[in-house]
Amino acid sequence: MRLLLFALVASVLLTACGKEEPDAQARPPAPVTVLRIEPRDTPVTFEYVGQTESTRQVQIRARVDGFLDSRVYREGSLVKAGDLMFLQDPKPFQAALDAAQGALAQQEARLQTARDNLKRVRPLTAQKALSEKDLDDAIGQEQAAAAAVDSAKANVQQAELNLGYTKITTPVTGLASFAKVQDGSYVSSANSLLTYVARIDTLWVNFSVSENDILDMRSESAAGLLHLPPHEDFLVEIVLSNGSVFPNKGRITFRNADYDVTTGTFLLRATFDNPDAALRPGQFVRVRIFGAVRPKAILVPQQAVLQGANGHFVMVVDKDDQAQVHPVEVGTWYGNDWFITSGLSAGDLVVTDGMAHLTPGAKVRITKTLAGDQEGSKSAPPDQSPGPATPENETGEGTGGTSSAQSPSAVKK
Repeated sequence: MRLLLFALVASVLLTACGKEEPDAQARPPAPVTVLRIEPRDTPVTFEYVGQTESTRQVQIRARVDGFLDSRVYREGSLVKAGDLMFLQDPKPFQAALDAAQGALAQQEARLQTARDNLKRVRPLTAQKALSEKDLDDAIGQEQAAAAAVDSAKANVQQAELNLGYTKITTPVTGLASFAKVQDGSYVSSANSLLTYVARIDTLWVNFSVSENDILDMRSESAAGLLHLPPHEDFLVEIVLSNGSVFPNKGRITFRNADYDVTTGTFLLRATFDNPDAALRPGQFVRVRIFGAVRPKAILVPQQAVLQGANGHFVMVVDKDDQAQVHPVEVGTWYGNDWFITSGLSAGDLVVTDGMAHLTPGAKVRITKTLAGDQEGSKSAPPDQSPGPATPENETGEGTGGTSSAQSPSAVKK
């Protein structure tokens, strides 16, 4: 009985297997869309986190001690170089100037008397009517009076300066901050800081590149996998917090000489024209760097790259219209594509749509063939218009940042 049951089950299984084979052979080819691999030189974009900074922020301080009469400027407004910002009480300084001018007049009178006396003593000494000592005394009195006049003139000049310092102006054009000292307060060296003025017609954007990014860039450049712009003149754009792109492009104008040992990063700075004051110091932005090119790069849409237990792979249609698995090594992203560093070559047909139910060796029917530049959303570089000129020697602290791709070669020194 048991042998009979076993034979019956085996017969059923053999019959089922016999039916599946013809069904598999009779399955129609799966319709797929493929991408024909065409290696091409591809621009590369690097992205970091940065922070804006004024190219020149000055402290507006009181230079003399005294009472603050009034704040003349409007807080937060745009002020121009030379504009009056604060007034101190000028009366004590005017009185000091008047006293210094009176002392100067007194010393000038004494000098005139000494000179007249010397004129009388010289001929009398020549006639032996007066001694040489009398002449020496007269010369000494004239020289002492002249020195006293010079000292009095210096006192007058200092008094004029102190009086002028009661009118506090800005040396730069920029945005004025709030007043730190209120009207009527006594200003001294302890509270001489009145406000700040930040230049905003040009701005710096500081960002940091990690050491790993720099090492990767150097190795790829040495291997010929990454071409750099001439003189490492990278174009830079910034993306604001709402996702909009700032219209003006910039250039890297400063590279710090040392790594930051606490973060393992390297500070760079780009300079941007900001004529409409759309950017303000202290904003966090995303920094995009353009100019590097990957020669003969292979790009594949991200949805075509699958991942299994042994790594990434793609489905490729062979010459017999059969789907085959090709292991690949992927690099960084480029828009909606992957850079493929190995595993594919020119002319390969990579399945981009319809691979969900494909198995190795399955027959396929190509319904659409895409060229290498028809698939994916590419991050094309912006207009390569000249950026702002490199400003005078710039130094300062920057903010740390993280990159979403490998670093540009601009970080090399």
